[in-house]
Amino acid sequence: MTSSPDVRDIDRRLDALARQPFRSKFHLRGRDRATAELKGPATIRRHAHDLIVKRLAPAEPYKDGRQTPYRGHPVFVAQHATATCCRSCLERWHGIPKGRELSHAERAYVVAVICRWIGREMTGGTGPATARGG
Repeated sequence: MTSSPDVRDIDRRLDALARQPFRSKFHLRGRDRATAELKGPATIRRHAHDLIVKRLAPAEPYKDGRQTPYRGHPVFVAQHATATCCRSCLERWHGIPKGRELSHAERAYVVAVICRWIGREMTGGTGPATARGG
């Protein structure tokens, strides 16, 4: 896994996840959408990085499987939509094994997936993402 994942690969993964009934229910709305608009892509990317380092990157995250709220920040919503909410989902959908700390490249990949999803939500589709910058 490289530190600069291919956007086409991420888009294919996001398209597949969007076909899953549970994942397809998640969209940026209300306060979470307003936060993404207000903070902008660079700040949201930093928040995503900080949240992933703290809540997902450890080998055994605290309360794994229950550590990601469903709302309260655009990154939380994106994590559920992109199956980056816990180590089990990360392993199942992204092939990143549980039981060890995420590498720098894996953390960068997770942040890229989250930010790409947010960007797609903000632009209303699969076009160029506004949340890629940063």
